[in-house]
Amino acid sequence: MEVEFFMPMIPPTATAQEKAIRVVNGKPYMYDTPEINAARQKLEAHLSKHVPESPYAGAVRLTVKWLFPITGNHVNGEYKTTRPDTDNLQKLLKDIMTHIHFWKDDSQVASEIVEKFWADNPGIYIKITSL
Repeated sequence: MEVEFFMPMIPPTATAQEKAIRVVNGKPYMYDTPEINAARQKLEAHLSKHVPESPYAGAVRLTVKWLFPITGNHVNGEYKTTRPDTDNLQKLLKDIMTHIHFWKDDSQVASEIVEKFWADNPGIYIKITSL
C-alpha cells in the first residue's frame, strides 16, 4: 500500500520540543505553547483529509519534503540549512499522524527520508510506503 499527497501551506516552524515549563505547588509541569498548539491544529486539519481507510500495519517508509517560502537570496529547490531541524519538525508530524490513525504507532516508521527546501510553492509533501 502506498499513499502520496501534497499539503499546500506555509509549514509551521514551532516544534514539539519547544515546550514551556510552569511551576505549580513547587512542581514543574511542561505544557505546549500557543505556537505549538497552533502548529498541531494546522497540521491535523491538513493531514485529516488524507487518513487511510485503515491504518498501516507493519513497517512503513515515510518520505517528507518540507517546502518553505523563499526568503532572502534563496532560490526554488535550494536545500534549507537553517532552523528548524528536520528531526524536530518530524516529531510533531509523526505524533499527529499516529493520533489520527495513519498507523498504530510511529515505531512502525522503519525508514525515513526527510528533506527541507526553499520553494516557490510552500507546503509539505508526504509519501508513505508499506515495506
